[in-house]
Amino acid sequence: MKITTFPPLLDHITVTAPTLEAGSAFVREVLGVAPQEGGEHPRMGTHNHLLRLGESMFLEVIAINPSAVGPDRPRWFALDTLSPHALPTLSTWVVRTTDIRRALTASSEHLGRIEPMRRGTLDWLITIPEDGSLPLAGLAPALIEWSSAAHPAAKLIDHNLHLMKLELFSPHPERLEHLLRALGVDAPVSIRPAPVARLVAHIATPQGIRLLSSPDATDNAPCPPIPRPS
Repeated sequence: MKITTFPPLLDHITVTAPTLEAGSAFVREVLGVAPQEGGEHPRMGTHNHLLRLGESMFLEVIAINPSAVGPDRPRWFALDTLSPHALPTLSTWVVRTTDIRRALTASSEHLGRIEPMRRGTLDWLITIPEDGSLPLAGLAPALIEWSSAAHPAAKLIDHNLHLMKLELFSPHPERLEHLLRALGVDAPVSIRPAPVARLVAHIATPQGIRLLSSPDATDNAPCPPIPRPS
């Protein structure tokens, strides 16, 4: 089923961390650039930092805002499950659509409910599981529909960074492939079989390609493919 006139596109990738400082330091160490201040999400009691990856794509570092009142529901991106000593991690990705309700209906996986969100002057709709978890351990994208015509990345500082490819290492690659086909996602995404779910972003920087995943998995060398069982 065709979702929209234009297929859903990769909007942003999300790094979760116990604190914004830890998450931004991790991104700066890998990419050589520190994310800039974003803002607060009052409904979720979180805040973020942002880094432009193109005209309509960005990287988000998100964490619980210690100064905010906690929500009466689980926070998004599984942030409530992070320990104070958890490592910053590329946890999931988000695709944008012009018809989020139709896209959610087409999904072969439960991506959550459509929730209205706001950060400063920005308004959007996004899918969030009721328990705050990450569908398919973060490999399934969240869906987003921005209310404004201008994309938020257009207002971010351009450090000449670009997302070249997003690798999804999955214990259930066929299930993930079925989901992306059902959604009709048009994005530089590849799926590889692996025993543990993991995302690896290949990002072009002025110093060359850098890999962003998690501190214990990012070594700036491509991960070898894991063969399928014969």
